[in-house]
This record gives sequence, C-alpha cells and structure tokens, in this order.
Amino acid sequence: MRLLIAGWQGQVARGLVEMAPGAPDVTACTVGRAAVDICEAKTIERAMVQTRPDVVINSAAYTAVDKAESDQQQAFRMNRDGAGALAAAAARAGVPIIHISTDYVFDGTKPTPYVEDDATGPVTVFGKSKLEGEDAVRAANPRHVIVRTAWVHSPGGNNFVKTMLRLAGEHDELRVVGDQSGNPTYAPHLCSAILEIARQVAGKAEDFSSWGMYHAAGTGVTTWHGLASEVMAVSGKLGGPSVPVQAITTADYPTPARRPVNSALDCTKLQSMFGITLPDWQDGAEACVRRLLEAE
Repeated sequence: MRLLIAGWQGQVARGLVEMAPGAPDVTACTVGRAAVDICEAKTIERAMVQTRPDVVINSAAYTAVDKAESDQQQAFRMNRDGAGALAAAAARAGVPIIHISTDYVFDGTKPTPYVEDDATGPVTVFGKSKLEGEDAVRAANPRHVIVRTAWVHSPGGNNFVKTMLRLAGEHDELRVVGDQSGNPTYAPHLCSAILEIARQVAGKAEDFSSWGMYHAAGTGVTTWHGLASEVMAVSGKLGGPSVPVQAITTADYPTPARRPVNSALDCTKLQSMFGITLPDWQDGAEACVRRLLEAE
C-alpha cells in the first residue's frame, strides 16, 4: 500500500513515516511545501503521478491557532482551499483521502464529549477554516474519511508536552489552565489508527459503508492542568525535571484565540466501524515523556 502524505513537517506525517518501515505492507511518500504546495494544483498533480498512491493522507494544515486570528487569508488558503484541492486530485486519480481535522470545529459548550454529528460552531479562525476544509474534502471526493483529533503531542515538533518539560527545567512552579477539557493524543497512537484506516479503505468503492466522519483521540478526558501534572509525575519518576503545577483559569491566561471549554471527543464510532480504539491518554503521555528524556 502506497501512501501519499501531505504535511511532511507535522507531527502526524513524521509519525507515519517513522512507522512505515515497521509495516511491511506500507510505503510512505511525504510531500511538503518545498516540493508540493497543496494550494497549487500543478504541484499536487505532479506528486500524484510520481507516487501513484493507494491512499492520500492530508495532515498539512495551518495550525498556529492564535496567529490565524490576524492571518485569516493564509489559514483558509491552506485549511480549506488546499484541503479541497488535494481531495479533488485524489478523486481524479480514483483513490480515497484521509483528512485530519480538529476538535476546534466545536464551540466547546457541550458538557459531555462530542460525537460526530453534533452541531459544529467554531469560535476561532482556525476552527472555522478547518470546518470549511471538512466541507471542501467532502464535496470534492466521496471516498473520504475525515478524522477529527485533539491535543496532539509527540517527541517531534512543537507541542504542549515538550513545552512543559522545557519549562520545568527553567521554573520552580508551573501555572497551567485547569478549566479546559479534552483528550490528549499521542501522535504515534493516532498514526497507528490512521494506518489501519488506510488499510481498510484502500481500493474500496464509493458505496463502501465506512466513508465519512470519525473522531480519533486518546482514550479518556483531562484538563491541560491534568496533562501537565501527569507529565511532571512521569518525568520525576524517570529522573527528569519535575515541579509543582498550579491550576489557573482561562481568564488568568488570555490568548488571541478563544479556546473551547470542552473539546472532548467521543470516539465510539471509530471502534464500531473500524475496530480501532486509541490507548489511554496517560499511556501516550508516558511514552512521549520517556522518549523526550531519552533523546536528551
């Protein structure tokens, strides 16, 4: 199975490439803006011809949530227009697309985890651009699986877990928001799920019953404070930096883009249709911290 993965610098793309050598049935071909701009049809078509993929995976995105508030044009260009162009190219080649989306498509007011058909209502430019990207993918290619995920972290790239470990080495105490809830998701766990989805959808026809929208995130719900506390506990156990973590409110840490109070995702449908359940978020946090400390 040949995969064309857009977004080669991102955490998901890196994870997929890292896993590919251990999966004998998978060949991963990554493309980034140095070679392919997903907003430019000609470069997309060239990549499709060169790689001849069985499945296209779109992990390319404008993910600077706060910056997007003042850079709306570029956020929509990549998250909506680029996503649609890539999905259309996959459709012309007769192959399915797996598109990565986000919990930010919801407004965060629901008191329980969101299911796939809950009403959306993004409150940020990033969330709005990703929601319109979902619509663009759906319209361009009927053979699609859209995967919403949340709070992704990994040993590579910039993410919350890496930041917490760095700050723990610089401060005697951390102050972390404790009134926002979600599912921390370890990128390699997410990538394993995406590879399994790709295996199941490769070569399937338009009438395949599992096309559509899915939530895929770490099992269990916590707050940013809860995740930071877990990171400190694991790091301390492994001999790394560990400091107390004080819970603060969202009002104590204002940002240009308003974060959802609750962005927890219900992933039952993923298990029902594909037989996939991601590990507990604590397992992912421990694995991430362990690899980061080993790298040091």
